[in-house]
Parts: sequence; structure tokens; C-alpha cells
Amino acid sequence: MIKNIALAGNPNSGKTTLFNALTGSKQYVGNWPGVTVEKKIGTARVGNKTVNIVDLPGIYSLATYSMEELVAREYLESDEPDLILNIVDATNIERNLFFTLQLIESGKPVVIALNMIDAVESSGGSIDTALMSELLGVPVYPVSASKNKGIDALLEAITNDKNPDISTVNFYSKNVLSAIESIETVLSIDKSPRLHAINYIEDGEKKLEGHEISKQTAGMLEDMVQKLTKSVGMDRDMIISDEKYKFITGVVDKCVTKNNMYHKTTMTEKIDRVVTNRILAIPIFLGVVLIMFSVAFGSFGSFIKGHFEFLINDVIIEGIANFLTSIHVSDWAYSLVVDGILGGVGSVLSFLPEIAILFLLLSILEDSGYMARAAFITDRMLRKFGLSGRSFIPMIIGFGCTVPALMATRTLENEKDRRLTMIITPFMSCGARLPVYALFTAAFFVQNQSLVIFSIYILGIVIAILSGLILKRFVTGDTVSGFLMELPEYRFPTLKNLWRHTWERIKGFIVKAGTILVAASIVIWFLQSFNLNLKMVSDSSESIFGNIGKLIAPVFIPLGFGEWKVAVSLLTGFVAKEAVVGTLSILYGAGEAAASGAVDITAALSQVFTPLSAYSFMTFTLLYMPCVAAFATMRREMNSWKWTLIAVCYQTAVAWIVSFLVYQIGGLMVKGIITADMIIAALAVLIVVLSLIAYFKPSKRKKNKCASCGACCNSCDRK
Repeated sequence: MIKNIALAGNPNSGKTTLFNALTGSKQYVGNWPGVTVEKKIGTARVGNKTVNIVDLPGIYSLATYSMEELVAREYLESDEPDLILNIVDATNIERNLFFTLQLIESGKPVVIALNMIDAVESSGGSIDTALMSELLGVPVYPVSASKNKGIDALLEAITNDKNPDISTVNFYSKNVLSAIESIETVLSIDKSPRLHAINYIEDGEKKLEGHEISKQTAGMLEDMVQKLTKSVGMDRDMIISDEKYKFITGVVDKCVTKNNMYHKTTMTEKIDRVVTNRILAIPIFLGVVLIMFSVAFGSFGSFIKGHFEFLINDVIIEGIANFLTSIHVSDWAYSLVVDGILGGVGSVLSFLPEIAILFLLLSILEDSGYMARAAFITDRMLRKFGLSGRSFIPMIIGFGCTVPALMATRTLENEKDRRLTMIITPFMSCGARLPVYALFTAAFFVQNQSLVIFSIYILGIVIAILSGLILKRFVTGDTVSGFLMELPEYRFPTLKNLWRHTWERIKGFIVKAGTILVAASIVIWFLQSFNLNLKMVSDSSESIFGNIGKLIAPVFIPLGFGEWKVAVSLLTGFVAKEAVVGTLSILYGAGEAAASGAVDITAALSQVFTPLSAYSFMTFTLLYMPCVAAFATMRREMNSWKWTLIAVCYQTAVAWIVSFLVYQIGGLMVKGIITADMIIAALAVLIVVLSLIAYFKPSKRKKNKCASCGACCNSCDRK
């Protein structure tokens, strides 16, 4: 039998890094059965011994408030895990050990991986792991997952055929322990009896999910809890926490030695004084994002992209085109391969260098700890618009891909918060839209490419915030859940982790190009090459796509791009946003142009768009309904067709309205009818109006109370 090991720990404790260090590439990602919470399963091997490692969600407690906590607790209570590998942040032991004590109480064998031990040692401190192991009753191994230190000894421990003994250490005073044991006996729950007894003391019967008790039993239990609260002089919800933290304080005092000769301001504290400053925080964040786009889409990114385009167009596409010509393939086969597949996929892949640079920079921000600060500094602003800073995490993830961003809303405990966050998260520009921006900025904004793309991203954030302000009354009812988040220490990202995180994103982009976009390119080529009678046509305006495009194109005329080829590209964008570029490339003959050295796609677009209509098109691409994968994810996460359809209809309506305003107001500004001062004044008025709407709540009609009983319902005979 292969051992199953549950990897559990607090967020930001280095759990993911340790999981990768233990399993390497031998892992896969899926969902827990029947629950839309992601799980990772990997295998670790020492010699001829193999174990399965199940990565549980990063949580602070087994108290079942969120879906992640419920999943973790149910898995730990099941018979599947043979051993729990608890990762503890050595730089923050006091907080981490609270969860450790809960895991020990689950009744399973536990091994502790004391991570980031190098950070403790570098600060002049030390931890007596042998004494800590004795006090907790479980093995403790010091490791540094990022530097691969201590991993071999930990692997030997968890792959050992014999599990460590279950801890019998007591964390509680005599009267509290006696009450817990008495409640265990009365409850008679087989799995994790200690945890259930403690949960009952803390929060009563509602914490006994799936375990019904009689009224007589409930009365007995409540009497026990009341006696306990009187004896310790403390509310029931504080008793267990107080006992555990007293025990933890004793462990830390005996095992941890800190360099307390003088208080030395850490580098993290020095940096945070600046980057989280009340005044400077937002400008610094915007500056960081602007620098990121300047590097990716500025001269450096363009230099690499130019050489990569040469490889794609002049070497690969032209080489394959010449080969097909030399073997005398038919016209339709040549058109399918060169115009369809190569033209569609090649045009998207040509932007891979810029996208890879952006993914690398995002990984640096995440691994360094700055992204957590971004959520922290935006919390105050987001709360005014009906969201908490916790919603910023899915929104940040949305810059990479909308699908995991929607899945990340599971961390929100309030269902209404989740719903509102899912509605506005697709306004965050995902990586799939980048090829569209790169194509149009290269064609119309060569000198200001990075600045224009930066403005598009900022526009998405602004629209998301304004949407939160408008929708909060209808979705969340003006209630905003609390936000508690740990700010990790700043760390230098390791090359190994940067490579892993960047490659995972790039690989997803390449896989999509090699699967979905290839299939989409073939379908697009067919629809623009054949008419309704399935006869090949030379004029694409007579094709199936041509007829569809002519039907929907008038909708986009007020937005500045009413040409049928442009209209149908937005339809294919529902399959994948990269397909917009692929469709335009196929319809405007980019594949044949690359093969023959003729005019490229950017020159063709300049005949259809102006800089203003190009910006309007990018705006619509940014805001309209997400791709089919994101749509399916939203439907699954919301568990409601009604709210999913409301969300995509709202997003598309917002896209049309904002693009309309961009094009029409921009046109008036070009003509000199509207000036920049007038725009600024109008925005100021709009902000004031929206703020007043948010501040003043609508008055609620007062109910007449009964003169006899004082109630607002039919509680007595009088009406």
C-alpha cells in the first residue's frame, strides 16, 4: 500500500514551495470530488519507496467557516491520510502552532516541517527542534524549502514504513481537559472525537456538521459548558484558544532564541514604510505596473519580439509555404495550412516573447511578497465600492487568467461577496487579451505602446471598481465582509521558483495555441472560405462568416469598427480571446502575406481602423464577456444560470457603452467640440454623484407596531 500524506499549513508558510520540492514535476491538479476547490496530488520517492502527497488548501484553522476549511477538515477526518505533514513558518511560530495543535488533535500521526529555518538563523536566532519535538510529542524537522535544505531528511521521515506515534501531549489545564473528555464521551463521535468536543465548546451544536444529537443530550452538554465557563471565568468561544496560546507561549519561550539585544528594524519594515504609506502606496503600485509594461512592451520586449517574428514568419511559415508549393498541393490545402493554421496560430505566437516577459515580472512580484501589499493597500478603497481587500486577490489573478481568478473567489466566505467579485473580475485584463493589445498598439501606437496598454489595464480596474459601486446594492446589499491578511516577509525570488511559475503560465499559453487555437483557426478558415452552399469562394464577404458578419456589424458602427471581418473576430473571441488576433490574421491574409513577404497584418488593419477606433476596439475586447472556459467556470462557481447570464450580459453591455463613449467623446475631442478640461470636470461631477448615491441609503418604510404586544407581525389576536 502506498502511503497518503496530507500536506497542511497556513498561507504564506512556504507550503507550495515545499510541495514542489518534495514532488518535483510528479504532480497533477484537479478538484475535490463534488466540491469546486482545487487540490494538488504529487508523488515523492526515496529509493524504492513512494508516497502520495495531497496538498490541502492553505488555511489558518480547522474551524469550518470557508469551503477550504471544510474540505481540509473532511479529508483529515477521513481514513485516506496515513500521515499529516504540517509545514510551519519558523519566523512566525506563535501563529502557526495554533493550527499545528488542531492537527495533532485530529488523532492522526503528525510530522512538522519547520520551514524558513535559514531566515531565523540569518537574523541571529535559533530554534531547539529536539526540545520542540519533545514538548509537542511529534517529530520536528528544520527545512528551507526554497533552498532545498533539510528536504532529504524530511523525505526519509515521511516515506518511512512506520508512522510516528500519535501525540499524547496535553495542551489544557485540568478542569478544561476534564470538560473536553466528558463532552467526548457524551457525543460518542468516532472520527476526530477531540476536535468535535472542542468545536462544541467553542460554538455549540452548529459546529457538529452531520452529527445530530437529541434535546436531552444537548441539555447535558450545555450544562457542562456552562459549568466550564463559570470555573474559568471566560466566554465559551475564548476558552480553547486561551488554553492553546498559553501552551504555545510556553513552547516558544523554551525552544526559540531570538536576537533581542536591541530592536533592529528589518528590511521588510523599512520597505513597507514606503510602499504601504497612506499617500505613496497607490502611486507606487501604479508606477510598478507601468514599469512592468514598459519592460515587456518597450524597446526590450520589441527587440526580442522582432527576432521571434522573423523566426515565425520568415523561417517557419515561409519555409512550410515553399515546401507545400514544391510538392504541388491543392489550393484549398495550401490555404488551410498557410492562411488558416499558420496564419492564425503564428500571429498569436509572435507575441509570446512580450507575454513571457510580463509573466516573469508578475512572478517576481508574487514571489517577492509585493502582491500581498497590493491587496492590503487597495482594501480601504475597495471597501468604499462594496468590496473587501480579499476580493483584490482574484482580481490580481485575473491579470493572468480569468479561470483561476474566478476559482480564487472561493476564499471569500460571504456568498454575495463571491458573486459580486465574479461579476467584475473579468474586467481585469487576462493574458489572453495581450496579443490583441500588442497587435493594435504595434499598428497604431508604436511610440507609446507600453503606455497605451497600461491605460487599458487601468481602465479595466476603474470599470471594475465603478461596477462594484453600482452593483453592490443589488448584489451584496451594502454589506462588506471583513478582511484579514498576513503580509509575508519580503524575499528574493529563487530562479527555480521563478522558472517554474513563469513556465507554467507560458506552457498554458502555448498549449492553448496548439490545441484550441489550431482547432479554432481551422473552423475560422472554413467559415471564411465556404458559402452557405458549402462551395469554396474567393471573396470572403460571400462566405458563411461574411453573412454572419454583415448581420452583426451594424451593432458596432457607433463604436467605430463596423466592418464585418472585425465583428466576427469578436465572436471567435468567445472561444478564446487570442482567437481575435487569429481571426483577423486569417481574414486579412496574414499567413499568405508572411509566406510571400507582402504587406503584414498591421498594415492591413491601418486601412480599416483609425487610432481612435483601434482604442475603442481594444476597450471592447477588454470588457466584453469572457471566453467559454471562463463562462463555464463562472457557471460552476455561481451554481446559477440566472446570475451567470446576468453577469455576461452586464459585462457585454458595459463593454458596448464604454467603447461607445470612448469613440464618440474621442471624436468630439478630435474635432475640438469637447476639451480635456470639460472631460475632467464631467468625471469630477460623476464621482461626486456616485459617491452621494453610495453614501445615502434609501429610506425604508417603517412598519406599524402592534399597540398590544409591540410586534410587527400577527403575534397576537389584534391586527
